[in-house]
Amino acid sequence: MLFDTHVHLNDKKYAQDLLEVMERAKNEGVTRMLVVGYDQRSNRRAIELAEQYDFIYAAVGWHPVDSIYLTEELFAELVEQVKHPKVVAVGECGLDYHWDTSPVDLQKEVFIRQIKLAQEVNKPLVIHTRESIADTLEILKAHDAHTVGGVMHCYSGSVEMARQFIDLNFKISLGGPVTFTNGRRPQAVATEIPLEHLLVETDAPYLTPHPHRGTRNEPFYVSLVAKKIAELKDLPYETVCEQTTANACTLFKMT
Repeated sequence: MLFDTHVHLNDKKYAQDLLEVMERAKNEGVTRMLVVGYDQRSNRRAIELAEQYDFIYAAVGWHPVDSIYLTEELFAELVEQVKHPKVVAVGECGLDYHWDTSPVDLQKEVFIRQIKLAQEVNKPLVIHTRESIADTLEILKAHDAHTVGGVMHCYSGSVEMARQFIDLNFKISLGGPVTFTNGRRPQAVATEIPLEHLLVETDAPYLTPHPHRGTRNEPFYVSLVAKKIAELKDLPYETVCEQTTANACTLFKMT
């Protein structure tokens, strides 16, 4: 029993073989998936998939790199989308200082608006942070994000920072990089952070786990992430599957 807590089945890379992708995941024991949106098109598609398949849930939000494109009309649509019964989280949202596409001040403004939106509907946040982890933590603290909590998606920071996010009521989600030979930071997090604070994800079609790097990622590869965590923690694979799934179900208020 596995829960891929961050997957982009709404990506056009799955347009030709989506049914086969989902079947492979189910055959690998992936019983639930959270399809995450990041702009108007992907948010709409995430909801469509969640409505169509009972094992799929949606998160809707606005990605920091696209902050410059968020109009009041688009935000009004997002406000309505987060009320959908199968939308279980707000995001992905956050900060990204790697790609120079949206000004930092605007990214922060859009991020804060989404924190407030999550608080209004009492749903957790899905956080994207790249080369911006200190500012991300500061904003989450300043705007009382602990009241809804959430998940640090594809976490790549230190163990010490992970503990600070956990103190703010956030889970730490690990993906393909924990399997990389140079994945020292996520491996340290997997080793040091207690299992009750961890989630697993693929971020498919991106960040394909070892030994399949260079190919399109798929949700059935989330098993490789769970197996690596089990190896690092010296725990049974089944224990990691069961606990991370339970963690996700609690966070997203699922039965």
